[in-house]
Amino acid sequence: MLEREAKLAAGPDFHLPPLDGLIQGARAAPVETVRMETVYYDTPGLRLARWGCSLRLREGEGWTLKLPSSSDGAFLSRRELAFAGEGRRPPEAAVALLLAYVRHSSLAPVATLSTLRRRVRLSDAAGSPLAEVVDDEVAVLDGLRVASRFRQLEVELAAGASGDLLDPVLARLHKAGAGSGQALPKHLLALGRRAMEPPEVAPVEVTADSTAAQLIAATIARSVAELLRLDPGVRLNDDPEDVHRARVTLRSLRSQLRTFTPLLERAWAKSMQDELRWLGAALGAVRDRQVMRLRLQARAGELAPEEVLLLNGLSRDLDVETEEARSRLLLDMRSDRYLVLLDRLVEASVAPRLLPEADQPAAAVIPALARADWRRLRLGVRRLPSRPRDSELHRIRILAKRARYAAEAAAPVVGKKAARFARKAAGLQAGLGEHQDAVDLRRWLRESVEGRPAFLAGQIYLREGEAARAVRKAWKRKWKRLDRKRLRGWMI
Repeated sequence: MLEREAKLAAGPDFHLPPLDGLIQGARAAPVETVRMETVYYDTPGLRLARWGCSLRLREGEGWTLKLPSSSDGAFLSRRELAFAGEGRRPPEAAVALLLAYVRHSSLAPVATLSTLRRRVRLSDAAGSPLAEVVDDEVAVLDGLRVASRFRQLEVELAAGASGDLLDPVLARLHKAGAGSGQALPKHLLALGRRAMEPPEVAPVEVTADSTAAQLIAATIARSVAELLRLDPGVRLNDDPEDVHRARVTLRSLRSQLRTFTPLLERAWAKSMQDELRWLGAALGAVRDRQVMRLRLQARAGELAPEEVLLLNGLSRDLDVETEEARSRLLLDMRSDRYLVLLDRLVEASVAPRLLPEADQPAAAVIPALARADWRRLRLGVRRLPSRPRDSELHRIRILAKRARYAAEAAAPVVGKKAARFARKAAGLQAGLGEHQDAVDLRRWLRESVEGRPAFLAGQIYLREGEAARAVRKAWKRKWKRLDRKRLRGWMI
């Protein structure tokens, strides 16, 4: 469930105002009063809090895990998951979703809150829920002693409710004396300044004056932070794009480490790339099958109704393969090898193993490294035969990705010219990616046709061949848009 809420401060004299008629047909139920006893769990270094996560045990309600989603204006959006159980040991299913943050650390109680809650439920004329408005008086406990107190108002929109309701609710609360927006969750207010420190991976801003060492650390940190944030979504599997994003982030990081190798300790860089390749292969096994299934289903509109039934059978076969690949991926993500890799990545985001040459200005060093990737791409294209094999075009796609990621790494110190080059390289990469997706599906159909509807598989095989041939005709245009002096003039 996606939680969407706004939080406000309130003084000791605040009283909830009448909330009827905020929008046409809206009704407010009578005020309910409840007492809540809540214990929050975190690592000794408060990693969860600093990453925007929380794990709590509330008496009578069980366990709740909240994962960061986004913050948009007055809204604080978080993914909320509930787990049964009243024991003091966090549920294994919840801990698994936090492994990327916790890794080799441990979870223990860090804050105990006793809350007096006054709640008003808002519904529309048909009785469907719109929102809840709560007034919480919170006591932060240290054993039996009250260490501090605060008061907080929350407006939480119901699932599917329009965000248009938020402004009139907030206006009514402000008119009644509520303070300004207070987007911090309760456990952060209870834990104080230490919980509000940046997470362990916090990319620093890179400027035109930054050193290569600073740019490399910031580049690694951006990718590592993204990988850690995506980890719970990959495990949950409620959005297939999480696997795709994780794979792209991993590829980008591995490619950029390759580009930076002349400035890194070689053995360390190779070891990191090897481990990233291992994880990328596990993610790729899932994602490749997801893409093939999407391509199969995209053909449904071209088929007769009876053929669609056969197509669905092929899709189910891919679903089975996808689940098998997911099971292997999750085993890898539960392994100590994976946790050690994450520890190493976190360390690398702060202190990568650099050579003395990395202390030079980034603007004097990084463009030349990007140029090396560009030259490999250009040489690869020039060496292509007039009718390149599928594997040769796939190789060009890989080289285009490396050139793109190198340009993206250089963009913070080079500026718009590098960003423009990266966009053009991404266009070439995407076109050749479409070709490779068609090739992959044709290979799967060829290898899997035994015992399947062979005629239909043959039809799709031919149509995917047509799609691949269309890309073959078009990719050179994308290449010509990229192979321009004005686009690569920033490469010293």
